Amino acid sequence: MTTDVIMPQLGESITEGTIVNWFKKVGDWVEKDESLLLIATDKVDAEVPSPASGFLHELCYPENETVPIDTVIARLTQEKGAPRAAETAPAPGPAKAQPEPQEQRVLQAVGASRQAGSDTNVEELRRVRSSPLVRRMAAEHNVNLTNVSGTGISGRVTKKDFVSFLERRPEQVEATTPAARKSLDTGKYAYQPVASDRLEPFSPMRGQIADHMVISRDTSVHVTTVFEVDMTRVARLRSKHMQRYEESGVKLSYLPFILNAVNKGISQYPVINSAVVDRSIAYRKEVNLGMAVAVDWGLLVPVIRNADEKSLLGLARSVGELADRARTRKLSPDELQGGTFTVTNPGVFGSLFGTPIINQPQVAIMCVGTITKRPVVIEDDAIAVRHMMYLALSFDHRVIDGATADRFMKTVKDHLEQFPEELV
Repeated sequence: MTTDVIMPQLGESITEGTIVNWFKKVGDWVEKDESLLLIATDKVDAEVPSPASGFLHELCYPENETVPIDTVIARLTQEKGAPRAAETAPAPGPAKAQPEPQEQRVLQAVGASRQAGSDTNVEELRRVRSSPLVRRMAAEHNVNLTNVSGTGISGRVTKKDFVSFLERRPEQVEATTPAARKSLDTGKYAYQPVASDRLEPFSPMRGQIADHMVISRDTSVHVTTVFEVDMTRVARLRSKHMQRYEESGVKLSYLPFILNAVNKGISQYPVINSAVVDRSIAYRKEVNLGMAVAVDWGLLVPVIRNADEKSLLGLARSVGELADRARTRKLSPDELQGGTFTVTNPGVFGSLFGTPIINQPQVAIMCVGTITKRPVVIEDDAIAVRHMMYLALSFDHRVIDGATADRFMKTVKDHLEQFPEELV
């Protein structure tokens, strides 16, 4: 009896996954629901459990290979037989009927380039085996992927193949957007590695982060404002109620207080929670707060949905649960999408403040600095030791004026410094 292991679909918009690591070797015994491999998508990394108990008879794909969903990637048997390693890849499973958003964007870009005079064939672009990243790069550079020779399994066009193609065709290097030009590691300022260097290719997550950061820098007009906040009252409230929260199974950190204050600020200045649509501003009713979580393999931003409807206890519970799932690779792709405003907290590592890059398509992001005790001049010119913190807001100046950003930050500051005890 043979059991197929299928590449799962981790979210509605996910159409493929990259095999990062096989946890078992061919011939090993695997228990049902035991982690069999780690896969990465453009949204999240996830461990795939074994669908049944058995011997790992065949690996259909090697590590670092990108595989469409619903494709057989391994086989299990009840009897230990002659194992087979992945040499050639089987034909991918049937494609989903619905088009993937990434492909839609690429085809739209191709359509625009055709109107400009390009002869790119949309149907040919659909048929070429490649990743969404490669298809997007092809659209940005007006390149017909049928002209690119693929070295991946079954002739798949990889990013390396595409970059090599552009290097051989200098007339194609000129991209349609600044982000596309910067996405290539070429040009007179490119570093040329030497023999003593250790080259490590980008992981799927690192590649996504790199692309998103470049695109965001070229999309939004970044401006940063920094405020100093006296967190002494919050520190006292946290110390006073920490044990009660722990009895409910919730760790009370400073972050829920800050998120509560952000909700207060957004309620008064909703443009902070908006997005840009062409030359219009989309004011979003939902307040979905993203919280950046540093993990060993990169950075994740899980989203607290309808954060403005949650109490401080609810925010604290969401912060703890999402952070734990992020660090144990238990997040679903849906928990990483739909954010309307992001808070990043490098203060836990000792940073005073930072100027973070906006998480598109949002228009602002807040950076939380470390909280330290230091002497401060207070009322009547007295000097006292206070818990002080810097908050920095990076905002898109196309949408948010400096005065609006500062008023929003002043609201957040005032709420934290006068935090109502009845909310704790």
